[in-house]
Amino acid sequence: MEVSTLPISASHRGKLISSGYTSLSSLSSVSPSRLAQDLKISENEAVEILKVVSRRSGSEKIENGNHAIMNGAQTAWDMLHEEESSVCITTSCSDLDVILGGGIHCKEVTEIGGVPGIGKTQLGIQLAVNVQIPSGYGGLGGKAIYIDTEGSFMVERALQIAEACAQDMLEYDNLLRKDSQACRVIKQPKAFLENIFYFRVCTYTEQIAVINYLEKFISEQKDVKVVIVDSITFHFRQDFEDMALRTRLLGGMALKLMKLAKQFKLAVVLLNQVTTKYKEGSFQLTLALGDSWSHASTNRIILHWNGDERYAYLDKSPSLQSASAPYAVTGKGIRNAAPNCKRVKLM
Repeated sequence: MEVSTLPISASHRGKLISSGYTSLSSLSSVSPSRLAQDLKISENEAVEILKVVSRRSGSEKIENGNHAIMNGAQTAWDMLHEEESSVCITTSCSDLDVILGGGIHCKEVTEIGGVPGIGKTQLGIQLAVNVQIPSGYGGLGGKAIYIDTEGSFMVERALQIAEACAQDMLEYDNLLRKDSQACRVIKQPKAFLENIFYFRVCTYTEQIAVINYLEKFISEQKDVKVVIVDSITFHFRQDFEDMALRTRLLGGMALKLMKLAKQFKLAVVLLNQVTTKYKEGSFQLTLALGDSWSHASTNRIILHWNGDERYAYLDKSPSLQSASAPYAVTGKGIRNAAPNCKRVKLM
């Protein structure tokens, strides 16, 4: 249960969420003195909050004698069947899709990081469009949520990619469905844009609030199949002195996003920045937020330059081998790398 439903003052609820206490479980082992310090309230107020939490937690338990009934168990056979029937979102680069096992998987959290200008936002926009490809064309026919923390989302670019996607579907029809003109259903570029729900967040507290709101929003909208955060890092690298608080806030967000992926069978894509790390006698580029954050994602993809060519490296996956694939950022979006592919101006 979320702390937003607790019968306490709105100011206390806001302070709890801002301090990383987003669920009742996150308050289960905290002391009154620690809570008072984190929320900057009196210890008596902290005691009262913890009493409310204790009562609410106790009322949620369904008792059978002295043992709580645990719901939601499934067999390993069911899990295997779900894995085999899982769907993916194509990246529009077949070489990249191959090393990803078909594309970006639903029910998983995928982290994509790289240096500025490598195409992280381009890939994010591409996924927000591609998730809408109808099932008749091998897509999911879903909707996208795009959470923009850096102000890097470009609606003009999204329109370019949507127009190219619509053109690709038309060419597919012309090639394989010459006799099915009457049943042809081609999405228009405007329809693609109408199914991208855009949130612009300017602080880490807004970012936390939006992510906490997603469960309700997705339940109401239906058919959301991808959540993209561009980037997960930005507001957590700006003047954050309390590293323990930062770790707790990030951990809470990671758990929430993992839950959303499983609950709604959607893909969560977290775009990340890079930093330098001293290793083996030299400074090396690595994804931001430290080693502990790497556990927040199911899959991790690192985008990098190899000369003038862009490459994607699958750094982490529970079921796929590490591998690299070239890709290109073109006027139409993400595509296979052409021979001698050079950096190009998109707009």
